[in-house]
Amino acid sequence: MVSMCFYFQVHQPYRIRKYSIFDIGKKKDYFEDRSETELDNEWIINKIKKKCYLPTNAILLELLNKHPEFKITFSFSGVFLEQLEEFAPEVLESFQELVATGRVEILSETYYHSLSFLFDKDEFREQVRLHGKLVKQLFGVEPTVFRNTELIYNNELANEAEAMGYKGIIAEGADHLLGWRSPNFLYRPVGAKKIKTLLKNYKLSDDVAFRFSNRGWKEWPLDSKKYVQWINSINGNGEVVNLFMDYETFGEHQWKDSGIFEFLRYMPGEFLKHPDNDFKTPSEVIDSYEVCGEYDACEFVSWTDLERDLSAWMGNELQDAATKRVYVLGKKVKLTGSGLLVHQWRKLLTSNHFYYMGTKHFGNGNLNPYESPYEAFIAYMNVLQDLEMEVSDILKERGFLVNGEIVNNKINL
Repeated sequence: MVSMCFYFQVHQPYRIRKYSIFDIGKKKDYFEDRSETELDNEWIINKIKKKCYLPTNAILLELLNKHPEFKITFSFSGVFLEQLEEFAPEVLESFQELVATGRVEILSETYYHSLSFLFDKDEFREQVRLHGKLVKQLFGVEPTVFRNTELIYNNELANEAEAMGYKGIIAEGADHLLGWRSPNFLYRPVGAKKIKTLLKNYKLSDDVAFRFSNRGWKEWPLDSKKYVQWINSINGNGEVVNLFMDYETFGEHQWKDSGIFEFLRYMPGEFLKHPDNDFKTPSEVIDSYEVCGEYDACEFVSWTDLERDLSAWMGNELQDAATKRVYVLGKKVKLTGSGLLVHQWRKLLTSNHFYYMGTKHFGNGNLNPYESPYEAFIAYMNVLQDLEMEVSDILKERGFLVNGEIVNNKINL
C-alpha cells in the first residue's frame, strides 16, 4: 500500500510599498499605495483569486464530493487569512467550505510566516499561538501537526514542536540528510520521543510545481496517468508519498493553458484505481505508520533552492542588517503596549521581505514589487526608521526610554 499526502502552502505577505526617505515621519501606510505600483496587496489577492484560489478550490470541492477517499491539507499563514477577510471574503468562504467536508486538515505555523525561530524563540511561540487561535476562529479546528515557514527545520525545532504538543512536523526530504534512505517513510527527529517527521518527496512534488509546463523537460507533457505510474512504483518501497507545494502552483505558477487544472481534476481518480492506494492527511499518516529511523538535521534545512538551506533569506549584508535591526526593535515595540504597533512590527517579520533582498536569486518571480534587492532593502529600512521613531517617542513620553536605553519594562504583552 502507498498513501498520498497532498499538502499545500497558502501564503501571501503584506508587501511593503516603495516607502521613500521623504515618507519617514509623514506616512504610516507602509503596506499600501496603489498610486505607485499595481503590485498592491489587494490587487495581488484579487489577481490570484481569479487565476488560482477560486478555480482550484472549485475543483477540489468537486473531487471531495466525487471521491469519498480523497483528502487534502492546507497550511495558511495568518497574514494570508487576514487579507482574505479584508479583500476576498468569498475566497475564505470557499476554503471554509472545503474544511467543512471533514476531509481537509489544517496545519499549524507561524502567524506571520516569519523566521522568528531563528531569532526569537518567545516570539516564535507567540506567533504559533496566535495562528492556532485564528484557525480555530475561522475554521473550528485545532491543528495537531506543525510546519515551519518555508519548511525551515532542524532537530531543535522538531523538539520544540514536540514540547508544544504537536504529534507531527513537516520537513524537506533532503538528500544530504537521507543518504540512501527514502523520503517515503516516517522518521523520528533526533532527541525527540514521540513526534514524527513527514518528509517531502521533492522530486515528485517539483515535477508538478516547477517542471509541469517546461517544454524542455524530457517528461513533458505530464499527464495524470504517467504521474500515477511513478507513484505506484513506490508500492513495496515506501508507505507514503508526501506531495508538498505552493497552492499558487495551480493557475498562477503553472498557467491554466498548461493543462494543470485538468491534471489536478483527473489525477486523484487515476491514483485510486490501484486497490492498494489511498489518501491520508498528515495526522492520519502519523497515526497509521511507525517511524523507520531517525532524521538527523543538525543544521537548518528548507525547501527553497537547490541548496535547501537558509541562504534565500539570510547571508548577504542587506538581509543580515535588516533582520538584526527589526528583531532588536521588537522589545521596544512590545513595551509600548500598542497592539497596532506590534501588529505592524510583526508584519515586517514575514520572510518574503528578506527574500526580496536576496542577491543570488533576484528576479520578478513571487510577485516581487521591487526592481532590485537594494530597492527592497531601502524601502524596508525606511519603514523601520519611521516605526523606530514612533516607538521611541512613545517610550520617552512614558519614561521607559532614556538616551536610547530601556530603563523600565513594566508593560508586558
